[in-house]
Amino acid sequence: MKTITSILLLLFTFTLVSGQKPSATGKHILIYTKNGEGYVHENIASSVKAIQELCGEEGIKTDVSDNPEVFTPENLTKYDALFFSNSNNEGFDTQAQKDAFQAYCRSGKGFGALHSANATERDWPWYWQLVGGKFIRHAPFQDFDVLVTDPDHPSTKPLPSRWTIRDECYYSYQLNPDIHILMVADMTTVEDKDKINYPGDTFYNSFPLVWCHKFEGGRQWYSALGHEPKFYENSLFRAHIKGGILWILGMEE
Repeated sequence: MKTITSILLLLFTFTLVSGQKPSATGKHILIYTKNGEGYVHENIASSVKAIQELCGEEGIKTDVSDNPEVFTPENLTKYDALFFSNSNNEGFDTQAQKDAFQAYCRSGKGFGALHSANATERDWPWYWQLVGGKFIRHAPFQDFDVLVTDPDHPSTKPLPSRWTIRDECYYSYQLNPDIHILMVADMTTVEDKDKINYPGDTFYNSFPLVWCHKFEGGRQWYSALGHEPKFYENSLFRAHIKGGILWILGMEE
């Protein structure tokens, strides 16, 4: 009788545990911020601080670097995800560093990218495919509306279906057709004298700003939002970033 009871208790415990979401505690990510020659965002310190705080809330360890020498096969083994926060221009100094980064992203691990990170490695088509698109230009900094197209993703669940923000509306091209679009800009609310040329009516009255996909074995998430340093104090934007981090770590679907 005691044996049967013990077995039932074990089965009950297993059922409870298996139904729980996996914990992010103990995960480790690298926050990378290198900017090559060209424009350097003033938001880098604010973005890093926010990401570290958000990761701390989930028990996720973080390292921060702008030194491409961290990209070696040996060093990258300790990370569960890489997060490029407002990196720009040249991201790597050597082909060996690019090879290590590419192998890592193909190994089933996560990769996140924020704002100007899709303007990193502008001459590397594989990177454009990974990040989901290549930066071409942006509208003037202004208030405009973004629309959630997938309310079930962890990076969009906390957000209203229509959200008025103050930011740069980023335009990308070379968009990877495999990306799953999560949020778009409502182009009817964006003032931009050149938008008639691009994006024009490519996506009718909207343009993709946030997306995710599973690319060559790994998980990728990108958000074009986050130009202004003080925006990283916004609770909705922080919830948006946290959801993206948890998704690339495989903690939430």
